[in-house]
Amino acid sequence: MDDTARPDGLRIRPGGITDAPAILSLLDSAVAWMNARGNTEQWGTVPYSRRPGGAERVERYTTENAPYIAESDGTPVGAMVLDSGPSPQIPVAPAGEPERFVRLLVTDRRYAGRGVGAALLDHAVEEARRAGVGLLRVDCWAGGGGELVAYYERNGFTPTDTYLSDGWPGRVLARRIG
Repeated sequence: MDDTARPDGLRIRPGGITDAPAILSLLDSAVAWMNARGNTEQWGTVPYSRRPGGAERVERYTTENAPYIAESDGTPVGAMVLDSGPSPQIPVAPAGEPERFVRLLVTDRRYAGRGVGAALLDHAVEEARRAGVGLLRVDCWAGGGGELVAYYERNGFTPTDTYLSDGWPGRVLARRIG
């Protein structure tokens, strides 16, 4: 897939192993931002890069899955990872049909409100369409008053399943690709 330049100046390009440090930095910033807002339940309090297995997981995302990087003026401002199904750690039933699954979506909070996450989700829809896949799913944290679930609903997803993983409330959402 070639780079995708957008009218808003955002560029979405395929990622790779060399993007792992930027993705880790985005994740670390997201943890700090959530903690500053009082959210310590979603991703905990330890920076992602210092969690046992955190860096290795991001490296696997960039080598075993389909990572995409959103850039503004050459600076990574968001990342998304697509897979052909959910993580094995998520206790949800298989879709029963070919799908694309958003395994990771993270944005630089300094760019909040500029549509970076929505642009990456739109890109996921286009990637699914290009692959001839009619279903895009994502899972997310369902705590905190459901703010993240509402975000995905605003971006065209419909809640389908709920789950509890080690006390962590999760929600799966789906979007049909027409």
